Amino acid sequence: MVAAGEWRDYGMSFLRDAAVFSVFRRSAEHPIYRIEKRPRLRKRQGMYAVIGMDGRILKRGPELRPVLRVLERKLIRAVD
Repeated sequence: MVAAGEWRDYGMSFLRDAAVFSVFRRSAEHPIYRIEKRPRLRKRQGMYAVIGMDGRILKRGPELRPVLRVLERKLIRAVD
């Protein structure tokens, strides 16, 4: 998505209990999406989550591919 121009920048953080992939519109602002992997949640809600800019969890699940589909839906726009 960075190569397509939809996202301008991204960042990765590796914490003790999570790995976070952040997506930015511009490099100097807050991330528009965070994709988190929290292995401790694998038996509960699923270890992968997509979190929006406002902190809401958009999708959570045990596998990455179905969780990332929520981003594909966000990219579909009506054209006049």
